[in-house]
Amino acid sequence: MGVRPLSNNDSIEDYAVSIIARRIAGDIVLSDDPGQSLKKWRDYFDASQQTVARVMGVSPSVVSDYEKGRRQPGSKFIQRFVTALLSIDRARGWPKLTQLTRTLGVPPGVIIDMRDFDEPLSIAEISEIVEGILLAPTYPSEKKIYGYTIIDSIRAIASLSGTQFYTLLGGTPERAVIFTGVQAGRSPMVAVRVSPVKPSLVIIHGPRRHVDPLAVKLAELDGVPLILSLAKNVQDLVAKLRTRSIRNIDLAAAGLSGL
Repeated sequence: MGVRPLSNNDSIEDYAVSIIARRIAGDIVLSDDPGQSLKKWRDYFDASQQTVARVMGVSPSVVSDYEKGRRQPGSKFIQRFVTALLSIDRARGWPKLTQLTRTLGVPPGVIIDMRDFDEPLSIAEISEIVEGILLAPTYPSEKKIYGYTIIDSIRAIASLSGTQFYTLLGGTPERAVIFTGVQAGRSPMVAVRVSPVKPSLVIIHGPRRHVDPLAVKLAELDGVPLILSLAKNVQDLVAKLRTRSIRNIDLAAAGLSGL
């Protein structure tokens, strides 16, 4: 599948849909009354049982049975239910997603791409994918990376707090954070330095020759491997990483993903 030209709006939409979908699904799974939680979210999205049932391809009585506790929802039903709510919201112009996204605290335009790998990769494997040069420090050969977040470094550094930076780590800090638009590397590593949680790998993209020695020193102090990617551009970087990535929820099949 080819990669369409990057769009900040599409990227933050894709990111927000994935995060919000997992949040809603988690709320339903962890609820003492899953049926009531299903109804709560359906009401929040201003969707009738009939509308949700139509999008899911089931009868309204099925949705009613789950909401009233006559059936217990499994993971597949919950995923289809959440996907239906988001499909309905998309058709209306994302009014509810927009409200929920504000709770993430990540300004639009920061996220370029954010995905999990289909299987964990070693730092050496990731370095090869991004045409990388390891700058610092040495790392355990068994260290595994479970996903990546590609961000616009200028927007991120200018607008994110340490807590918001943590949000970029997704479901686990065992992932790579990739800063694009980097000139020398100092600012991204300062951001990592003040973050309460450190990523397992930092990749900088932008410098072609000179990387600030302070950036390397900060990486060494934090024990965070630092790689310089020589990918020709951001789109190339995204395309290479996507060949090894998956989606945490089947957004593409639901027609929810713009990417």
